Formats: sequence, structure tokens, C-alpha cells
Amino acid sequence: MFRTVVGSLLALIGAAGAVWSPFRAWYGGRHGSGIRVDDLFTGVGVTPDKAALLGSLFLPMAFAALLTLLGVLLRSRLTLALAALLVLGITILWMVRQGQASGSLTAGGNGLDYGVATAFASGLLLLLSAAVLPGRHRPRRAAPVFEEPRYEEPTYEGPRYEEEGYEEPRYEEEGTGRGAPTETSGPLPPVSPPGV
Repeated sequence: MFRTVVGSLLALIGAAGAVWSPFRAWYGGRHGSGIRVDDLFTGVGVTPDKAALLGSLFLPMAFAALLTLLGVLLRSRLTLALAALLVLGITILWMVRQGQASGSLTAGGNGLDYGVATAFASGLLLLLSAAVLPGRHRPRRAAPVFEEPRYEEPTYEGPRYEEEGYEEPRYEEEGTGRGAPTETSGPLPPVSPPGV
């Protein structure tokens, strides 16, 4: 719980810093909101041309802030890491392109200014928040434990067939067994057909 709160707080501070950085001076008093994002990806390098707000460095920083909000809501470390890499990548790419355009980079005075430091620190905060945030824990379902059915040999309490042996049945002589006619019983009555 503590790591979740700290990681979310660091991420939100980093996102706010990333969005705020284009409105600060980046190089020689020039604000990041006036630097065209297209200049980072062309062979010309950073030009002195003015940019619209959504065509400036504000656009990738705002997208990184949206990724950060999504990462905090979903508690996704990967999304926070992507936002951090976007902020750091744009900042470092701009520094390389500015160095190519001006021949060298200097800090302070007429060189690198607070906007670059803010963007760089915001990227580091986002990266730190991705490391601190514990991420989502999906409950793992334990595999059901199946006990092997116990088979017990049925017990028979009576005498066993093998122990007693087999006796052949006795047949009584004719006329002396059960149902055999005897002298006292007399002749059998005649059988009448059905329905008579």
C-alpha cells in the first residue's frame, strides 16, 4: 500500500513537471512551447521558427502525461516506464539536435535553461515511480488438490466358497421328492379350458 501511494505520487509529480517544462525557457531564453517537434526528426535540426502549441514540444510531453495517468490508474509499471522513456527520449533528442544546430551546448546564461532541467528531472521521477510502484497482483488460483480415491477391498464375512468345497446336489429318487405324488394325495383334478 505504501509503495503504491509513493509510486503514484512520484508519477503524478513527474507528469506535472513534464507538462510544465515546455512553458519554461529551454535554450537561450526560448521556451519549449516555441520549439517545433518536427525539427527533432528532420535533417535540418532545431530551427528558430515558431511553433503552434500542439506542434511544439508540448505535444510529446502531454502524451507522456496521459500515459502516466493511465499507468497510475491501471497500476501498470510498463506504462509508466514508457512515459518516462518518452520524456527522457524527447529531451535528450532535443539536446542532440540543438547541439548540432548551435555547434555546442552550454549551460546557464544563454545556454541550457530550467525547462530542460525540469523535463529531465520529470523523466527521472517517472522512471523512479515505475520502479517503486508494485504493479498489479493477479491472484493466482491454486491448482485443485485431488486426492486419489482409496479403494478398499470389500470384506465378506460369510464362509468362502473355496474353503467349503463344492458338493454335488442330491437328487431324490423318483416319487419321493417334493411335489411327487403320494398315495394319500390321489389323482390330479382335470384341467378345465378357460372361459367354461
